[in-house]
Amino acid sequence: MTSSHAPVSPAPFEDLLPSTERALLHRIAVAQTEGRAPSLVAAVVRDGRMVWSGSRSCVDGHGPDADVQYRIGSITKTFTAVLVLRLRDEGLLDLRDPLEKYLPGTAVGGATIAQLLSHTAGLTAEAPAPWWERTPGDLRPELGDVLGDQAQLHPVGLLHHYSNPGYAVLGALVEAVRGVPWKDALRTEILEPLGMHRTSTEPVHPHAGGWAVHPWADVLLPEPSEDLGLMAPAGQLWSTAADLSRFAVFLTAGDERVLSADSVAEMRTPAVAPEPGDWDAGYGLGMQLTRTDGRELVGHTGSLPGFVATLWVGVADGVAAVVLANATSGLLVGALAADLVRIVAESEPRFPEPWRPLPAADRELLALTGPWYWGTHAFGLRLTADGGVALAPVRGGGRAARFKAAADGAWVGLEGYYRGETLRAVRRADGSVSHLDLGSFVFTREPYGPEAAAVPGGVDPEGWRGI
Repeated sequence: MTSSHAPVSPAPFEDLLPSTERALLHRIAVAQTEGRAPSLVAAVVRDGRMVWSGSRSCVDGHGPDADVQYRIGSITKTFTAVLVLRLRDEGLLDLRDPLEKYLPGTAVGGATIAQLLSHTAGLTAEAPAPWWERTPGDLRPELGDVLGDQAQLHPVGLLHHYSNPGYAVLGALVEAVRGVPWKDALRTEILEPLGMHRTSTEPVHPHAGGWAVHPWADVLLPEPSEDLGLMAPAGQLWSTAADLSRFAVFLTAGDERVLSADSVAEMRTPAVAPEPGDWDAGYGLGMQLTRTDGRELVGHTGSLPGFVATLWVGVADGVAAVVLANATSGLLVGALAADLVRIVAESEPRFPEPWRPLPAADRELLALTGPWYWGTHAFGLRLTADGGVALAPVRGGGRAARFKAAADGAWVGLEGYYRGETLRAVRRADGSVSHLDLGSFVFTREPYGPEAAAVPGGVDPEGWRGI
């Protein structure tokens, strides 16, 4: 058993309490014992840095540290998605474009790039036999070999069906548009800028060996480790707890050298409905979304023969967790990583930022605050610290949303029903505000008040009355 920690910082509240560290170590110790994993390493990130790492091993005195490589399987897909989003942000492609525009001649050219990213392209879950995770990638030298004769199982865009070949296709897309191999783009565009020097497509010492644990006996069998070839963008990578902690920071806040905070937030946004019967799970653009114990987590799980891995980020709590183990099955790493986030978030709740007044008061904006009425529904408009506005019902639930300022003096919705919709103040000829328009909904200062002309269908000229 070993445990390693990030350097101690003199700043208050940055390091975990000893009781929290003990709870984390106890949780991974129980998981390694009950899951019968040869070794396990875990790390926790809080507010932008790794604050704890720990490990357990079946060999006394040889616990891995946060710099030992493990294979991370499908967490690789999130890296591939980042490369695709970078191409979009550079204007080299549009997520609404069909694949055929960039990779002509495949059997799935009608699917859009967004559908491939969100696993709604209708593709098969796996490549044709032999089992791609346990055989050399050179058995599938062409995309047609990865997709097979029946690449399309479901109508495009109708449902979420997880597809490993879909991410092989996205890797080929990156190569076609960028003009360099996928692994080279990965290294120069993500790994080097984020300082992930211990993440690679092939294992680099020190690294763990992959093992299968017999389901009915405490014995081991070594698992093969293959180069996946064209399937690499779906699951090839090796990484460490420390490197994935750096990636977790990026998935929380973005990094302008790689991808903006807005584009990373787009990846975390649900792109498809949850699977039937599992309303606590969904998928964004290359990221899994889950709700555990009321806490929303984003990230990805991963597995390949001999290895399981999970990276979960609790954005609201500012806490992320990484778990890596070298066992084919048995250890429930997704639940374990979620528990590590919960332990920190509940044991040491996040301190809110101090309230501070705005640096300046825009009198025109200030005049828009207060009550507005959509018909007879009372809403309140308030300014937000980031220069936007928030609109929410005065009482009870309803369609609340934050809006960011747009270049033309309007605001664009950031969430919920009004995501992407435009809110603007409609002015009279003299410049005074008549009403607010939100995606054609009219909000007036009084419920069906004097601004009758602004209300579609008009207002009865006799006004409000008793019976």
